[in-house]
Amino acid sequence: MKVAVFGLGYVGTVTAAGLAACGHEVVGVDVDRGKVTTLSEGRSPVVEPDLEELVAEGVREGRLWATTSAASALHQADVSLICVGTPSGQHGQTELAYLDRVLADIRAVMWTVSPPRSGHHSVVIRSTVPPGTGAQRVAPVFAAEISGWSVGTAMVPEFLREGCAVSDFLEPPYVVIGTDDLRTRAQLEELFTFADAAIHQVSVPTAEALKYACNAFHATKVSFANELARVFRGYGVDSREVMEVFVADAKLNISPAYLRPGFAYGGSCLPKDLRSLQYLARTSGVDAPLLAGTALTNDLVVRDVVEQVIETGARSVALLGLSFKPDTDDLRESPYVEVAERLIGKGFDVRIWDPIINPERLVGANLEHVRQRLPHLSAILAATPQEALACAEVAVVSSTEPAAVSALLAASPAHVIDLVGRLGKDVERLSGYAGVAW
Repeated sequence: MKVAVFGLGYVGTVTAAGLAACGHEVVGVDVDRGKVTTLSEGRSPVVEPDLEELVAEGVREGRLWATTSAASALHQADVSLICVGTPSGQHGQTELAYLDRVLADIRAVMWTVSPPRSGHHSVVIRSTVPPGTGAQRVAPVFAAEISGWSVGTAMVPEFLREGCAVSDFLEPPYVVIGTDDLRTRAQLEELFTFADAAIHQVSVPTAEALKYACNAFHATKVSFANELARVFRGYGVDSREVMEVFVADAKLNISPAYLRPGFAYGGSCLPKDLRSLQYLARTSGVDAPLLAGTALTNDLVVRDVVEQVIETGARSVALLGLSFKPDTDDLRESPYVEVAERLIGKGFDVRIWDPIINPERLVGANLEHVRQRLPHLSAILAATPQEALACAEVAVVSSTEPAAVSALLAASPAHVIDLVGRLGKDVERLSGYAGVAW
């Protein structure tokens, strides 16, 4: 395929050299004549291990060259990959001026050069851009027909780490293609055939958001490790040894566990241990804003659900599920107990059903927690989900038990607030259905 890569910075140069190494004809485009000259001479305009050799090979084999002319690059090109900078503005917003300029240039040039032999050209964003950019700024540029050209747009985020970007490009963790254009999807699958990795076909906004999610998580991990190190330092703990063992747990710590949007955490461990860590930090005179922010975010999730119930204007609420985790009777610091308590405090008529909870069988800390937070649990606990849903205008659901799902479908309450996202398509089709965090 013939590929035009707009922007010969870090991402653009690695992408161009990598695609050339995989057999594609690649033309790099940049307004900086110095970068164009450097690449055309077989040298990399950016410093990165193994990249100089890859650029030199591509130029030597005639598969890679550079130009300042968008027209030269687009002549019979199958794909345009946009890798221009998207820096932060004064207030933290993403500046898209470079992107807009390239899009306008591509659109203008299409009137003057020959289209690809297939007639279809894909304009693909590789730069990091906010969700909605594709729909609001990219697709509209190419909405009107251009004689001889069929144009599809897409978002294909990059996952390159400086210092090992070449290997990251050639052996990516996965390939993410965000587009609703079938011909563009097929072109991009062909373009990335070299990658022995799963291809995820997603919507454009999902592809745009994914890069932010990844980078935010990477930043959070760095800060998490450093914050714990500062907390533990005063207690004579070797934090690097702690983290070496920590990452050895691929079942929970380094895994998909806990990384699903849903409801708040709770139970007998996470809340108290987080508070204990914060106490250790305070007693050591160490600021731990990440730990404090974690607790605040959790409270905001609970508050958001209560606000959603209030916004319905209804007064009767059924809670299906009460324990902090399904298939347990543990109510200690359950966020669902917190929701029930706040709703009752605001005067709502609340009925609760849980497949396991029986007030007569609660003992110990579990019983004491309920006595403090929901002293009238017996009076508001229903024997069946049907009983809890009778006359309820709002259902707040955390249980995925078949009995709960069947009762929801039969009752079809005016509002269904799904806290787990696993109730099934039939429930999601109810007129009153609403997710919370997705």
